[in-house]
This record gives sequence, C-alpha cells and structure tokens, in this order.
Amino acid sequence: MKLYYSPGACSLAPHIVAREAGLAIDLVKVDLASHKTEKGEDYFTINPRGYVPAIQLDDGEVHTEVAALVQYLAEQAPQSNLLPPAGSKERIRMNEWLTFVSSELHKTFSPWLWHAETAESTKQAARDKLAVRFAEIDRHLADRAYLTGDTFTVADAYAFTIVNWSNFLKIDLTPYCNLSAFMARVAARPKVREALKAERLVAAAA
Repeated sequence: MKLYYSPGACSLAPHIVAREAGLAIDLVKVDLASHKTEKGEDYFTINPRGYVPAIQLDDGEVHTEVAALVQYLAEQAPQSNLLPPAGSKERIRMNEWLTFVSSELHKTFSPWLWHAETAESTKQAARDKLAVRFAEIDRHLADRAYLTGDTFTVADAYAFTIVNWSNFLKIDLTPYCNLSAFMARVAARPKVREALKAERLVAAAA
C-alpha cells in the first residue's frame, strides 16, 4: 500500500493513522507545485484531482479524501481502537468531529491562508473564524484528553494535522491552553513522532 503525501499537508493524518494502526505503507513524496512524485511521475496520472493524500492499494486502486482514508486504515487494524464500534454513540461523535475538522478547520485554512494572492480582508475573516472554532475546541477539551474522551481516534489525528498548520502560518495558539495541551499530547505519542520525523516536521510540530 502506498501513501502519496506532501510534508505537513493533510496527508499527515492518514500517515499518523497508518503508523498508529501498525500498517505497512510505502511513502511516496509529491511536489504539489510541480505535481511530480519524487520518482518523477506525473501525479495527475495517479490522482487526477492533483492533491494529497492518495492511497494506492495493493490491487492498484487509488482512493482519496482524508476522512475516508483514516477510517479505512483504522478498519484494517481494529485492535488499534482508532475507531469506536460502528453504530455506537461514540462512533457518531467521532464522525461529527471528522466532519467538523474537514469543513470548519481544513477548509478555512485552505486555500485562503496559504495563497499570497488572497485578499487581506479574506485572510482576516478566515483567521477570525478559526479563532471562534479554536475557542470551541478549547472549551471542549477542558475535561478530556482527546476529542471523544480518553481514547485517541482518527479524528484526533486529523485535528492535530490541521491545527498544526498554525505553526506554519504564525497563528498563536497560546490563548487556547487546552488545545495547546492537546497538540503537545498528540505530538508526544511515539507513532506520531515517527510520522513527524519521517516527514521532517518535528521542529515545526507543536
């Protein structure tokens, strides 16, 4: 199984999940500016959407989208407890957080805050929205270690990956003590450290 990734991009979430689940994956680095893999392949021939992550299964099928991929990977190793049981209240809570991270965090950061041509008024609107969402998460984490309680799940891997973009964009997390503690807690997990080291992100991680 191959994971097409770009260091620090949202592909870090399935990378973390794969390591937490103990799955063997081959990492293939993608240059998102040139849309070439590290082997010189045209990435559009692998994933016509042009973005990461993408996972190529052993049978050659390629699949995309973070929320789908992290669940698929966790399902390959149910003993890892990265997914609550299907049909449980815990599972719907985890899916709520996956969706929240995707729609309220991921798509607020990207593309608006990453492109120099974005109007400053638009960037400020995005930063203001993130501040509201970060404050909500901070309150939520006041009495729990992870988003759904005391157990690390795929939703935490996704949240950590996206919130970590604050480091690259100089967004201060200091006002959010519980969220900052969560980021440090996740970053300290051995398998997360492995993923960060593999992508050479340890110095940039919270």
